[in-house]
Amino acid sequence: MERGLGGEATRLGFLLLTALPLAAQPTPIDRQAVVERHKVHVTNTDSLNSLTVGNGRFAFTADVTGLQTFPLHYEKGLPLGTESEWGWHRFSNKEGYKFDQSLRTYTLNGRPVSYSVQVKTPGNKEAVDYFRANPHRLQLGNLGFVIVKKNGQPAIIQDIKDIHQELNPWTGEIRSHFAMEGVGVDVLTVGHQTQDAVAVRVESALLKTGRLRVALRFPFPTAAWADMGTDYSHNEAHKSVLAAQQAGRALLTHQLDTTRYFVALAWSAPAKLAPGRPHEFVLTPGRVSAVLEVSAQFAPHKIIAAAPTFAATRANSRQQWLAFWRSGGAVDFGGNTDPRAAELERRVVLSQYLTRMHNAGSQPPQETGLLLNSWYGRPHLEMHWWHAAHFALWGRPEILEKSLTWYARPDVQAEARAIAQRQGYAGWRWQKMTDPWGAEGPSSVGAFLIWQQPHTIYFAEEAYRAHPNAATLKLYQERVSQTAEFIASYPFFEKEKGRYILGKGVIPAQERFKAEDTFNPTFELVYWHWALETAQKWHERQGQPRNAQWDNVLAKLAKLPEANGVYLAAESAPDSYSNPEYLTDHPAVLGALGFLPATGQQDLATMRRTFDLIWQDWSWDKTWGWDFPLTAMTATRLGLPEKAVDALLMPVRTNTYLPNGHNYQEGRLPLYLPGNGGLLAAVALMCAGYDGCQEENPGIPKSWHVRWEGLQKMP
Repeated sequence: MERGLGGEATRLGFLLLTALPLAAQPTPIDRQAVVERHKVHVTNTDSLNSLTVGNGRFAFTADVTGLQTFPLHYEKGLPLGTESEWGWHRFSNKEGYKFDQSLRTYTLNGRPVSYSVQVKTPGNKEAVDYFRANPHRLQLGNLGFVIVKKNGQPAIIQDIKDIHQELNPWTGEIRSHFAMEGVGVDVLTVGHQTQDAVAVRVESALLKTGRLRVALRFPFPTAAWADMGTDYSHNEAHKSVLAAQQAGRALLTHQLDTTRYFVALAWSAPAKLAPGRPHEFVLTPGRVSAVLEVSAQFAPHKIIAAAPTFAATRANSRQQWLAFWRSGGAVDFGGNTDPRAAELERRVVLSQYLTRMHNAGSQPPQETGLLLNSWYGRPHLEMHWWHAAHFALWGRPEILEKSLTWYARPDVQAEARAIAQRQGYAGWRWQKMTDPWGAEGPSSVGAFLIWQQPHTIYFAEEAYRAHPNAATLKLYQERVSQTAEFIASYPFFEKEKGRYILGKGVIPAQERFKAEDTFNPTFELVYWHWALETAQKWHERQGQPRNAQWDNVLAKLAKLPEANGVYLAAESAPDSYSNPEYLTDHPAVLGALGFLPATGQQDLATMRRTFDLIWQDWSWDKTWGWDFPLTAMTATRLGLPEKAVDALLMPVRTNTYLPNGHNYQEGRLPLYLPGNGGLLAAVALMCAGYDGCQEENPGIPKSWHVRWEGLQKMP
C-alpha cells in the first residue's frame, strides 16, 4: 500500500515537475516579429537606397522598379550590380608581363627579403598595374525594364512616380510599386538560394500596351579599382549571342577574351526575345496579359535546363530564408525606452541579412560583397575575420566553414607556401590581396601586413568550438600547423636582448607606419602569441607533444610596448599619440584586448588608460567601419557597457548605416561589409560574453532590457 501511494505521489510529482519548467522557461524570441519590424521602405529615387536579393555566392541589386532599370542614375550611389563568386575575367597579357616585375628586395634584419609591391620603375610599373587589375570580378549583366512613355520616348527616372518599395528580410523578397503616367506597375523580386538566379513577377496594364518590356544588357569590365557595371563602350571588344530560343525560354552567351558565361532566361506569358542596342536583348510581351513572370539564371557553364520559374524561385527563397532566421542566434532589443536600442536592433537585423547574402560563399568575400567592385573585386584576407567570424558566434558555423574550404584548396595553399619560401620562412604565408586561385596582388601596403596570418587559426578554433571532435581536428590540423610554422619562423631573434620581435618589415593593422622602420606592433604581438598558443593546444588535443620551437618563441616574444602608462601602437612609434597622423585610421591597439582575449601579456589598468586616451583623442572622422565594433569589444572586456553602445552608435560618417543596412564610408565606398560583420561580432560578445566571463550581458547597459538566444561566447 505504501508503495502504491508512493507510486501515485511520484506520478503526481512528475506531472508537477514536467509542468513547472514549461512555465519557468523563458519565452522564445519571436524571431519573425524582430526581423519584420525592420523591413526596409523606399519612397524615393535616392541612389543609396538600392536593395539586393542573393544567396551568398550570387547577388542582384535592384532600383525602385524592382529591376535594374536605371543603372546610370545609381552608379554614384549603391550601383545596380549583378556579381558572383565565379564571374572573373582577365585581359590578355599581350605584353608578356611577369609577376616577378612586381618584386622588390628589402634588407630587413640583415637579410634580403622580396615583397610584391607597387614598383614605379618604367616597364615594371605597367606590369604591376596589370597584375593588380587582373583578374577582376565581373558585373554579369543589367536586367531592367524598358519603359516607354505615351509620346513614344523612353522614360527617365524622373518620370517614375508613386514609389512604394519594401524589402522583407524574413522572406528575402522585394515588393515594388511605381506609376508611369498614372498607370501602376507592381513587381515582386526574389533570388534563388541554391542557383544563381533572380526572378520577378510583374503586373501592369502597360504590358498589354507594349510600353513595358524587359531587357538584359551586358556591360564591359572596367578593370579599374571600381566597377559599377555601367561601361557600355568597347562594343567590339566582347561578344554577346542569342544562342537559342524556344517558347518561354532562351539561352544567351557573353564572351570576353577567354572568359565565357551563360544566361538562361525564362518567361511565363507569350513574348519574344530579340537584340536591341549592342549587347542588349529585349523581351517584348505579346500584349495578351497584364502579368509577366521572368527569371534569369547566370552560370559559368552551358545551362541545359530552363531557368527556375518565378514560383520555384520564390518558394526556394522563402524556405531558405526561413531556415536561416530560425537557426543560430537572435537578439531582441524590444521593450527599451532608449531609442538607441531600436536603432541597434535595426543594424543587427539588416547586417545579418546583408552578410548572409554577400559573405556566405565558398571564398573569402571582397569588402563590397557582390554589389560593386572595390580593389578590382578582390578578397582581402585580413578582412575575412570581419566578414565571417560572427557566423560562428551567432550559432551558424556552417556558413563560416563554407568559406574556409578555400584555404584547403591545393592551388591556394601552393601560393601561400611559395610566398613563405620566397621570403625565407617556414610554413604558409597567407596573402592580403588575393583572388579565387590564391594568387598575390601587388600592394605596397598589403604585402607587409601580417595580421591576416593568425585568422586561419582563429577560424579553425571557432570550428572546433562548434564541433569539438576528432574529425574537426583532422580537417584543420594541417592548416593550423602550417600557419603556425610561419608564425614561429617570422619573428627575428635579437640576441643582445634575448627576445623575438615582429619586424622590421611590417605594416600593422593601423596602416600608418612605414614597413622598413616598424617593429613590435602591440595588436600583432598579442595575436601572434594567442595563435601560437592555440596551435599548441591543437597538438595537445591530438595527444601530440608541444612544439619546442613554438614554445621558445612564446617564451621570448617581445613584451607589449608602452610609455607613459599606455600601450603604444608599435614599439617603433614612441610618438603614437603625439603624431597627428598616428591618431587616424584603425585604433588597432585596442584589439589587443577586445578582439583578442587576455593572454597574460596585457595589463588591465594599462589597457583601460589606453582606451580612455584613444576615446578622447582619436580622430574618429578618419576611421573605418569596423573600428567602432573593435572599440565596443574592448569596452566590453574592460567592463564599460555604456561605452560599448556609444562606440557602436558613434555619430561619425564611417559609422553610418543606410536605410538598407549598408555601412556607408564615402563616395567610392558606399558600402563596407566588414562594418556589418564587425557589428554582429561585437553584439555577440556584448550579450554572450567570453570564456571565463560570468557577467550577464557584459556589454549591455544595465538599464536596458535585452533578450538573446543561440549566441556563443568569444574566446
